[in-house]
Amino acid sequence: MRFTSEQRLDDAVLEREFTLGEIPGILWTPASTSALVPLILLGPPPLGLRKTYPRLVARARHAAADGFATATIELPGNGDRPRWPAAEQALADLRRAIEAGEPVTDEIIDALILPLVDRAVPEWQAALDALLSLPGIGGPVGYSGGVISIGTRLAVVEPRVSAAVLFAGSFVPRAMFEEARQVTIPVHVLLQWDDEGNDRQAALDLFDAFGSKEKTLHANMGGHTGVPQFAGDAAAQFFTRHLK
Repeated sequence: MRFTSEQRLDDAVLEREFTLGEIPGILWTPASTSALVPLILLGPPPLGLRKTYPRLVARARHAAADGFATATIELPGNGDRPRWPAAEQALADLRRAIEAGEPVTDEIIDALILPLVDRAVPEWQAALDALLSLPGIGGPVGYSGGVISIGTRLAVVEPRVSAAVLFAGSFVPRAMFEEARQVTIPVHVLLQWDDEGNDRQAALDLFDAFGSKEKTLHANMGGHTGVPQFAGDAAAQFFTRHLK
C-alpha cells in the first residue's frame, strides 16, 4: 500500500488516498485517537470513486465521529482503472433490455454481477491485509455498502468481517442465494421500496435466505438515492453494537 495524498477534514478526520498495486482507494481515520480503532469497509456503487466521493466521505465522517476508521477501494473496471470490455458489454445488454421493456434475464444478471464479485472480493481481502497492518487500526471489521452480492460473498469467505450493512440496490444472481444461506454474521439490510433499478422481490428473497441468527431489514419508501438520515443512523448504531 502506498499513500499518495493526505488532508485533514475539519480537523476531525484524516483522509489519505492510496494505491494498492493498480487499485486506488481512500482511508479515513479519526484525526485524534489514543487507541486502536475498528474498521468499516465502505463498498462503493459501480460508478467510480470520484463520482460517488460526496456520499462516501459523508459516511466516513459519520463513522469517524463514532470512533471508526473507514476505507474504500475502486471497483474493477471503474474510475481510472483499466477498461473491462466484458463488463461493459454486460452493462450494455442490461440497458438494452430495460430500454426495450424486455425481462432482465438470469444470463444478463450473471454476466454483469458474478465476474465482478469474483474479482472484487479478493481485492477487498488484499486491501484488508494492508489496512489492518497500519498503526492505529485494529479489529473488529465491518462491511457497509453495495453491490449486495459483493458484501454477501465477503461475509461468507472473510472471517475478519464480523458484521455487515448491505444496500439492496443491485441485481442478484440466483447463485448468490445459496451463498447467502452460508452467511452467519449479523446483517443489517437497507432497502429502498421504490428503487427503480432494483428487483424488490429478489432483495426480499435474499434477505430471507441469509443464515444469520441476527438479521434486520430496514425498508423505507423512496428511490435509489433517497435513503433517509434516520436509516443511516440505524445502520451506524448497528455497527456500534457489533464492532465496539
